[in-house]
Amino acid sequence: MSNQSNYHKIKTNHKEWELPEFEVDEFSPKKNKYCICVFVINEGKKVQQQLQKMSKFSSMIDIVVADGGSTDGSLEPVFLKEQNVRVLLTKKGPGKLSAQMRMAFAWALNENYEGIVVVDGNGKDDISAIPNFIKLLREGYDHIQGSRFIPGGKAINTPLPRAIGLHLVHAPLISIASGKRHSDTTNGFRAYSAQLLNDKNISIFRDIFQTYELHYFLAIESSRRKQYKTIETPVIRAYPKKGKTPTKISPIKGNAHVLGVLFKAVVGKYKKR
Repeated sequence: MSNQSNYHKIKTNHKEWELPEFEVDEFSPKKNKYCICVFVINEGKKVQQQLQKMSKFSSMIDIVVADGGSTDGSLEPVFLKEQNVRVLLTKKGPGKLSAQMRMAFAWALNENYEGIVVVDGNGKDDISAIPNFIKLLREGYDHIQGSRFIPGGKAINTPLPRAIGLHLVHAPLISIASGKRHSDTTNGFRAYSAQLLNDKNISIFRDIFQTYELHYFLAIESSRRKQYKTIETPVIRAYPKKGKTPTKISPIKGNAHVLGVLFKAVVGKYKKR
């Protein structure tokens, strides 16, 4: 069942929201106060295995798959229903990760979820941390960053160039810009409160957010603003010992783009004017 009624309702109720066009395939009604959004595009067996593991948490958090336009057949409705996925959102408009995030956040806020956990769909993250994200949302935290580099966290087989870039450039710059220490700023396993995402002064529903901007922007803005509670929580992220690193970032052009986005976020280019 493909149903775009939610998309049109969102556009009508929030005319200021800039969103990519997307389709909604809903498989079951809302059951929980929180949802987890899995961001994916052509991850094949990796996302299928991840969803199979995640299905056991469906009694405490609704599972949402936010697809960037996969063509590999990994997200068939019958399979998703079997894994207790509540809804499949499929982006049809332009943009990459941040466009998928705007799509997912708009849908989730329209469904009145109180908080949203987000995770990549490439199987690198240990999803056993999901209950802890839910616990911290219940305790009133607005931005919860999963970190491999605090007690209880673990980084497994992280490629050396990534580790160097993270520790020497990425995390220090976001920490300086936000006024608060951040230890794992490239980790996409996070959670956000509805209050933070709905903040009109932050204004996340803008077309300027297309690739990796939103993760960096929200980390900075939530830490800078005194009304929001932020925290890091330990997570485990494992890269394969051999073979191709699971990533959508190309070694030269992709990493250059990431650095460009980072510097723009740090100097405030994405702030609402």
